[in-house]
Amino acid sequence: MLPPRRVRRFTGPLLIGVLVAAVVSLPVLVIVAVVASVWLPGRWYALRLLFFALVYLALEVAALVVAAALWALSGWGRRSDRPVYRRAHYTMLRMLLDVIMRVAQRLFSLRLVTDGESWSPLDDGVPGSTNAMVVLSRHAGPGDSFLLVQTLMNRDHLRRPRIVLKDLLQLDPLIDVYLNRLPNHFVAADRARDSAEAIAELARGMGHEDALLIFPEGANFTPKRRFRAIQRLRERGLVSAVRRAEAMRNLLPPRPAGVTAALRAAPHADVLFVAHTGLEHLSTVRDIWRGLPMDKTLYLRWWFVPADEVPRDEAEQTDWLYRWWETIDDWIDTTRLEEKMTSRPAAPTG
Repeated sequence: MLPPRRVRRFTGPLLIGVLVAAVVSLPVLVIVAVVASVWLPGRWYALRLLFFALVYLALEVAALVVAAALWALSGWGRRSDRPVYRRAHYTMLRMLLDVIMRVAQRLFSLRLVTDGESWSPLDDGVPGSTNAMVVLSRHAGPGDSFLLVQTLMNRDHLRRPRIVLKDLLQLDPLIDVYLNRLPNHFVAADRARDSAEAIAELARGMGHEDALLIFPEGANFTPKRRFRAIQRLRERGLVSAVRRAEAMRNLLPPRPAGVTAALRAAPHADVLFVAHTGLEHLSTVRDIWRGLPMDKTLYLRWWFVPADEVPRDEAEQTDWLYRWWETIDDWIDTTRLEEKMTSRPAAPTG
């Protein structure tokens, strides 16, 4: 259960104490991390994790201090919805995500490669969207959210993301404070079906600088979740959807309600489909501890659909969404196979 907001606000000051304690005990933490790295896979694994955690903690504390200052300047929150304060919050988020992604890439030797056939969301010579955008991405852990939002907010593009995300992410004070001051929607697990109208409201007010980010699967892929999702479709008598969901090996079947609500409310919006590999197994803190990708290439693929090519009938949109999800599923299979082939050592000759 998510604690009330007034309770969650106490976590900010607690983070300052945690940061001070971590700095004071840094020599001990470094020694422990060095020793632990001997027993963990990868080069200096625990040490890299320690430094990333410290950087993230320091950035979170700094961002919360800035948020408190903005709250005071906005008349203790009374004017926080004015454009100048929204721009300030977006700017702060963009700077934070930029630093986090750069540090992660440097510490863990990650390389991000965008498929050469992709439409690019950046101003790099490839034509971009001049409309509002609805971005539909596979769900693969918290890492993909950081990656996509940072890409959309890149200084070369400066989109203002509106995100549909799980309400439990508000346990992170940074996400809780900043995203609740901006147009976003947190989905409660027991009220997911009631989110369509909230998503439509987010989409309805989008301008050409805005991008609505939705994860149609609603959760990270696991075999158990895939089984339960297919069972729900079977119980509803959706025979065709069951057959198509069973054929997908890497994705959960998409939930069309939020997508159709957004497209109905924003018929002027272009649509982007996003696929990526490399972060899908990072769903929990335990996953990050056991298997954070290091010295690895992450692959990203974008597909662009202009607004005038998006079907408007709800049944057609559902079929269209499933067809794109099948395309993404095939791309993941192909990309993984190519990655295995390129990483396989060459056979000895002679």
